[in-house]
Amino acid sequence: MEEEFVKWLRSVAPYIHAFRGQTFVVAFPGELVKAGMLPVLAHDISLLHALGIKVVIVHGSRPQVEEQLDLRHVKSRYYNGTRITDPEALECAKEAAGELRMDIEAAFSQGLPNTPMAHAEIRLISGNFVTATPLGILDGIDLQWTGKVRKIAYDSIHPILASGDLVLLSPLGYSPTGEAFNVRMEDVAVSATLALHAHKLIFLTETPLVRDVKGDEIRELTSHQVETLLKTAHLSQEAMSYLRYAAKACIGGTPRTHIVPYATDGSMLLELFTHDGVGTMVTYENVESLREATIGDVGAILKLIEPYEANGTLVKRGRELLEREIEYFSVIEHDGVIFGCAALYPFPAEKMAEMACLIVDPDVQGEGDGERILNHMEDRARALGFDRLFILTTQTAHWFLRRGFVYASVEELPKDRQRIYNWQRKSQVLIKKL
Repeated sequence: MEEEFVKWLRSVAPYIHAFRGQTFVVAFPGELVKAGMLPVLAHDISLLHALGIKVVIVHGSRPQVEEQLDLRHVKSRYYNGTRITDPEALECAKEAAGELRMDIEAAFSQGLPNTPMAHAEIRLISGNFVTATPLGILDGIDLQWTGKVRKIAYDSIHPILASGDLVLLSPLGYSPTGEAFNVRMEDVAVSATLALHAHKLIFLTETPLVRDVKGDEIRELTSHQVETLLKTAHLSQEAMSYLRYAAKACIGGTPRTHIVPYATDGSMLLELFTHDGVGTMVTYENVESLREATIGDVGAILKLIEPYEANGTLVKRGRELLEREIEYFSVIEHDGVIFGCAALYPFPAEKMAEMACLIVDPDVQGEGDGERILNHMEDRARALGFDRLFILTTQTAHWFLRRGFVYASVEELPKDRQRIYNWQRKSQVLIKKL
């Protein structure tokens, strides 16, 4: 038992180092509170806070508003899934937001001994941080006090986070005219994520894990894959909505967005601190700039790799060889100029693939393009059914070690690759499990 604990703690250490000082936006619907899972969520967020992560919390209130409307015997009205907020519905939204704020503040005030929040002393700050504007009249229907986010007071939120406190945002926004508007929780969450340049947006959802048309779990998606998936009809309206907002955040510049079902105890922690996670992660990949190579790219690739062939970093490739192997290459380009490439050579018998010729133009190094190419090649390898990726290098081993590769021996390479291993170069072998 002790050994398992030590092994687990060591395995999460890289995530702790990577996340410290970053800003996370954690958004959840009112259904989570109704399900009685707020105390557990407070425990998990307090752990993130203790690890040095800055957290902004955004809550929804749909079932609570419905409950208030039912008490007043008022029927809800919707337009394309959006609540029409008339004066009575607005009063209900205010009451629900006030009640939820008190419940959330109480949950984060826990500090009993022998509990996860002992000695936590977390302070939760809320206020008029969201400026909203009315949605107006759509298709002849006046949505009244239903609004959308116009601005997030990021200049006020940053100092609060820097001081070690948490920020709470409700699904209510305020206009310069002094009016309150009912806004979507997802809209507030995405707007806050983009305004604060948050590193992650985490949606804790009432929906199950996203699946494809075959019923298989979807663990990772790019923003353009989301667009393709939304064209299918098998997803629920709630899942489609979360995916749209997740993709919007990524397109706006958020590195990672996670859609995590809250039904699993500790689902947010499992998603963040385990390799496979328990939810669906959405990332941004510009399909116009990162793609598989074509025969027309041969000249540009040759120009890119020639300096590295000349100094011995890469094994020399002639134009003929490159033309024959072009199907294995991927390139990254901007405005028609290729400034990075890599190749993926398959070894299906061992379910392994070799990544070779990973090059980024020196003029743009340090901007994360090398890592983007690496992630792209890992996705290609997984799509082909491979479970291990290996590289041979003489000068860049440390770069790959920092990205999950480990040292290996020549004997661990596929048999066909062992036979052509160049013992004179003495290349180091590194392998990564996918």
